[in-house]
Amino acid sequence: MNHIKNIWKCFEKKHSTFAKWLYQIFYFVIFSMGVTVFQYLVFTFLPGILGIGLAGTEFMWPKVSMNLFGVKFTWSLLGYNVLRDATGNILIGGGLGYFISYELGSFLAQCINFPLQRNITFKSHGNPVYQAIWYFVAWVVISLICNGFNNLWMPVASAYVAPAVYNMLVTIITGGVSMVIFFFVFKIIFPEGKAE
Repeated sequence: MNHIKNIWKCFEKKHSTFAKWLYQIFYFVIFSMGVTVFQYLVFTFLPGILGIGLAGTEFMWPKVSMNLFGVKFTWSLLGYNVLRDATGNILIGGGLGYFISYELGSFLAQCINFPLQRNITFKSHGNPVYQAIWYFVAWVVISLICNGFNNLWMPVASAYVAPAVYNMLVTIITGGVSMVIFFFVFKIIFPEGKAE
């Protein structure tokens, strides 16, 4: 283990900027994947806990009727279609129940992610209140972008794949898009060095 540390220190001295980026990308990915697993668990289990009542409650804004790949659905920026099986029975995994699960899982993941990224990945000593506000704003904007995109393909996916695969796709696509955008947002809101 000491040999690896010595190699890293030598590399760090020769290529300090590149080494810093590698360090940040490594920890950023590790922490992001950790909270992605947490989100997946929330997306998978919380809708069932919230029950069929919330799964059958429509919550969508705005409502735009669409038809993709033979699947008719209503697109929205916020909220999800109520999912139904072939006989018309309500399925867990849509409606207000899934919206609450998605937003709560994503928000809690960011509450875990914020201190890890700020303190370990970027070693920032900036104003934590200022950083938390900008982090929250970035999360809201990125969430809206991801919601709009997800609501285009999720109704189609739910018609053709099992719920576990559907939740995995939601997690990977949302997490992947968010991860790339967030890395550069963090580079801005988590300045390195001593507090001013």
